[in-house]
Amino acid sequence: MGIPCDDVVIIRQSEREEEPSMITINCPDKTGLGCDLCRIILFFGLSIVRGDVSTDGKWCYILFWVIGKPNTRWSLLKKRLVGACPSCSSASSIWFYHSELQPSKPPDVFLLKLGCCDRRGLLYDVTWVLCELELIIKRVKVSTKPDGTVMDLFFITDTRELLHTKKRQDDVSDHLKTVIGEAMISCDIEMVVPEITECSQAASFLPSAITEDFFQKEMPTNQPNGLSTSKSVSVKMDNMLSPAHTLVQISCQDHKGLLYDIMRTLKDYNIQISYGRFFIKQRRNCEIDLFIMQADGKKIVAPSKQQALSSRLEMELLQPLRVAIVSRDPDTELLVANPVEFSGKGRPLVFHDITLTLKTLSVGIFSAEIGRHMIGDREWEVYRVRLDEGEGLSIAREKIEEEVWKMLMGWD
Repeated sequence: MGIPCDDVVIIRQSEREEEPSMITINCPDKTGLGCDLCRIILFFGLSIVRGDVSTDGKWCYILFWVIGKPNTRWSLLKKRLVGACPSCSSASSIWFYHSELQPSKPPDVFLLKLGCCDRRGLLYDVTWVLCELELIIKRVKVSTKPDGTVMDLFFITDTRELLHTKKRQDDVSDHLKTVIGEAMISCDIEMVVPEITECSQAASFLPSAITEDFFQKEMPTNQPNGLSTSKSVSVKMDNMLSPAHTLVQISCQDHKGLLYDIMRTLKDYNIQISYGRFFIKQRRNCEIDLFIMQADGKKIVAPSKQQALSSRLEMELLQPLRVAIVSRDPDTELLVANPVEFSGKGRPLVFHDITLTLKTLSVGIFSAEIGRHMIGDREWEVYRVRLDEGEGLSIAREKIEEEVWKMLMGWD
């Protein structure tokens, strides 16, 4: 007998808030499944404190122990995790995975045009509402007019695939109105054609100084800002312990989305995980053991391939994002960037964390935009936030940079 599809994901909530809840996933396997699941867990604001993964290449069994928030929407999380798992069908009591022969249709993109009277923290409040409603922000263009009003343009997609309906659009408008109040002047939502979406992806030009310094491939500890998750990351590979797999042993400091960063890197390299174990020791120190193989079912034997994968893992774990405060006379600009998966998906909640930090620090935002840029052989999602210095910054630029980094890393 197979596993009923209702039991593909089982969540056992902890009785006490400080104890982890357990998520069990039992479904057909596919390359990159771990990355997709970890992205969803990250989107829901959960931290994975322990994990076990095993698969025979056809079926996988995954356990995640997660620390959540009191208001975590567990039933919705389960629905999203089930949706990410390969579908299973019954035929003569045999359950199997239908491979995706055709790439899935990209989601429809909508333009949310929001007019408001400006106030401190407005952009975070809007971003929070969109995240709560499972609307994914793809692009942003925010500008402040001389009369003190703002026009926010959000290119968004709907996880629920209902934004084309009037009911869903009214629901979004009502939620925004509740949070923004009388400051909301207008709210319009319309579907955009692919041509407009493509034009929106061509964000403003990045100066060469940014592309050279901000995205350099050297280890981030050599960069002037020195923002990294820890002073060292250890990635070791061994082909002696398993006859069929390469063992990857990783030792590093924990940060928000750590397991996602590992999984997305392996997914981009088309690496399959047969068995994995992840746990956090004292002082946020993490140990990860992964038995992996290439798409052809073989070990990673070539030294050049081992070095390439080790170097990429080290870089992604030392600095999963780039954060910097730069001067654009006469303005000050906050820059944040994260690599985009080869599948085209970006990192969840980055804009949410940026705007939350600035609101907490009482730093105003004059303008903001999100765009994607090809730097070398990689695509990056770049967040550019022009800070409001009308009365001068009341906090040091280095402090802003540090606090944004700590929020993105999930460090108190």
